[in-house]
Amino acid sequence: MKRVVSVSLGSSLRDHRVRVNLLGEEFEISRQGTDGDIDRALALLEELDGSVDAIGLGGIDVYLYAGKTRYTVKDGLRLLEAVKKTPVVDGSGLKDTLERQTVYYLREHSNLIPPGSRVLMVSAVDRFGMAEAFVELDCDVTYGDLIFTAGIPYPIKTLAELEEIARKTLPEMVKLPFHMLYPTGKKQDTRDDVKVKKFGYYYREAQVLAGDFHLVKRYMPDDLSGQTVITNTTTQDDIAFLRQCGAGTLVTTTPELEGRSFGTNVMEAVLVAITGKGWQDITAGEYLKLLELLDFRPRIVELN
Repeated sequence: MKRVVSVSLGSSLRDHRVRVNLLGEEFEISRQGTDGDIDRALALLEELDGSVDAIGLGGIDVYLYAGKTRYTVKDGLRLLEAVKKTPVVDGSGLKDTLERQTVYYLREHSNLIPPGSRVLMVSAVDRFGMAEAFVELDCDVTYGDLIFTAGIPYPIKTLAELEEIARKTLPEMVKLPFHMLYPTGKKQDTRDDVKVKKFGYYYREAQVLAGDFHLVKRYMPDDLSGQTVITNTTTQDDIAFLRQCGAGTLVTTTPELEGRSFGTNVMEAVLVAITGKGWQDITAGEYLKLLELLDFRPRIVELN
C-alpha cells in the first residue's frame, strides 16, 4: 500500500484520513495540520521523509505564477527543502492542469459559467491556470489579489495588469512570513469581519466565486444570492456554511473521497506516487493522461 501525507499549515481540526483504490493499487491518504506552526511542520516533514511515498505541502504555496514568471515563497521553499528523500509537491502542477480543465469541463457540461459570466477570483497568482481559462472562455473576471491579500480596494481586471502588478510587488511579498499573506492555523476557521463588510460588494456582484477556499470563506458575506463557488478543499461543515450564506452551487476541482475533497497538493502527491517520479520530471501532458485514467471529474453540489 502506498502512503501519501499532506503536511499543512492549516488547522488540525480539518485532519482526515482515507483508504482508496486507484488504478488497482491501495492508497492511504491523510492530511495533518500543524495549526500555523512552521517549526512543527518542519519536524513532521523530517519525520515523514523517507517513510512515505509522497508528501504534499498544504496551507502554503511554494510557487506563485503570473504569466510565464514564477515567484518562490520563502517559507514554502523552507518547507520544501526540509524533505530530502521523499517526492514533495505543493499542488501547483495540478493547479495548472486539473483546475484549468475544470473550467473547460464546466463550460462544456453545465450552464454554470456562460460567456460573459462575472467571475471573482479571490487570488489568481496561486491559480494562474484557472485565471487564464476564465479569460479564454470570455468571462468578465475580477482578480482580488490586492483586495484580499493586501487590503487594497483595487480590482484588477486584466491578466496583463495582474502580471505587471506581480512584477512590482511579489519579489518582496514572497519574502514575508506566509501568515501575513494567507490565513493559516486558527485563522482558517474564522472570518475577517472588517473586510467582509468592506469588500463584500465584490462577492455580491459576481456570479461565480473562484479560488482557494480559505480565502473565499474568510471574506464571504452572509447574503449571497445563488452564486457558484469553484474551489478546492471542502468539508461537510464548509458545505453547510456555503448553504447558510446563500451560495447556489459548489464545484470542487478535486474529487470527493469519503465525504470531503482534498487539496490539490494531496492529489498531486498521489499522482507523483503513482508515477514513481519526482515532480520536476512529470510533464503537464503526463498529469492530464493520469487524470483521464483516474476519471477525475469536478464534484458539483447543488446547495440552494
